[in-house]
Amino acid sequence: MSAEIRKILTIVEETDSEMGKGIDPPTRKAVAIAVIKNPFAGRFVQDLKPLMDIGEELGELLAKRAVAALGIPGGKAESYGKAAIVGEGGELEHAAAILHPQMGKPVRAVLVKGAALIPSAKKMGGIGAAIDVPLGHKDAAWVRSHFDAIEIRVPDAPRADEIVVALAVTDSGRPLPRIGGLQKHEIKGEDGLR
Repeated sequence: MSAEIRKILTIVEETDSEMGKGIDPPTRKAVAIAVIKNPFAGRFVQDLKPLMDIGEELGELLAKRAVAALGIPGGKAESYGKAAIVGEGGELEHAAAILHPQMGKPVRAVLVKGAALIPSAKKMGGIGAAIDVPLGHKDAAWVRSHFDAIEIRVPDAPRADEIVVALAVTDSGRPLPRIGGLQKHEIKGEDGLR
């Protein structure tokens, strides 16, 4: 089953200064969002494999759109995260089916590696509902400078029979990080933690 996409949005956030200090180069986050029809809205379905396949399809599509919005090759991405909002005709497990079993592999292929788990969030919500897409370093979960999030909202989604699916990618960590911990130049990228 292929995703029935109503719309795609891409948002880029660039921070050039913080607390009066310039940030050079600026920190940037991109989020690619697809608003899709929920094929199982309004009914219980035991086999959610079609949604898993949609997750795989969207993983590649949204990762490519996010890195293109940043204007970087996928291998230069530093952080990632994913999220979904299910409209009232669906259930939370529909978001889980899209986000978890199959989405990660194509995202990692586009971003060239990605040893760490992709942070995620999911919720039920109505039109205009917001969600924070959590972010973490793609190769080492313990890099504190990359613990972050970006809020997204689609003004006319999700409708009752829709799901909003988002993938966020960054080209850096937070602006002016200074709380210690593992630094990005110390990453080994083997176990997903360090």
